[in-house]
Amino acid sequence: MSTIPQATPNDASGSYYVIVDVEIRDLERYRAYMEEVRPALEGAGGRYLVRGGAHNIYEGDWEPARLVLLEFPSRDAWESFYYGPAYEGIKAIRDEVSTARLVGVEGVPPTF
Repeated sequence: MSTIPQATPNDASGSYYVIVDVEIRDLERYRAYMEEVRPALEGAGGRYLVRGGAHNIYEGDWEPARLVLLEFPSRDAWESFYYGPAYEGIKAIRDEVSTARLVGVEGVPPTF
């Protein structure tokens, strides 16, 4: 029986992706959060790959409200941003006006 190949923390892919499923309760204040978070995210080397576009459900019972997909150069870059002082105050805004679920995943190396 063969196994499914997986990227491991030792792989030199560098890329780290964060999938965010967010339910917004106060759109006006969430817009203020979005204006503040983008420069901080980009300053940490992150970028948006998906930011709330239309999505389709093909299998399962997951019904995300709004999807965001982030790319960072590494898990360390993501965690430095997420746990760092620049995001701390901005995250407080997001927490007040929305509920989010975040999952991080290592990217596959270029030769995978």
